[in-house]
Amino acid sequence: MNVETLGLGLHFEDLPVGRTFRTIARTVTEPDIVNFIGCTGMLEVLFTDLEFLRHESDIKGRLAPAALVYSFAEGLLIHASMQHTGYAFLGMELEVEGPVFAGDTLHVEVEVIEARPSRSRPGRGLVRTRNRVVKQDGSVALVYTPLRMVKCREVA
Repeated sequence: MNVETLGLGLHFEDLPVGRTFRTIARTVTEPDIVNFIGCTGMLEVLFTDLEFLRHESDIKGRLAPAALVYSFAEGLLIHASMQHTGYAFLGMELEVEGPVFAGDTLHVEVEVIEARPSRSRPGRGLVRTRNRVVKQDGSVALVYTPLRMVKCREVA
């Protein structure tokens, strides 16, 4: 039986320069932060000591590491656009624009800024996007520009 599989990623041909889309959203929780810092060993006082935040830091509230925010953004994007079609992550630039706290809800706004066939790998293309991680109030937390190798629908 030939049954369509839903949830597969976007192919190179689906990602022309100028295309934009956004992901669904996800709320950052206190357990997310605690588990992430424990798993990664990011035991910096900014993430582990609420008294330090209250009395010594300019930042108030349960702060999420930027690495966690980036990881959540990638998770949202994988579900939305890369299942079975994303072949390689080749590099990126990342800028932290503002803090994320427990209780903030994030989504990713994506714009394709570069797309070209791979010269060395037939059936694959290289796609660079500008990804803006946006909070519920419209403020931007992170901006990053990954370059990825993506499956083509057909080999040229």
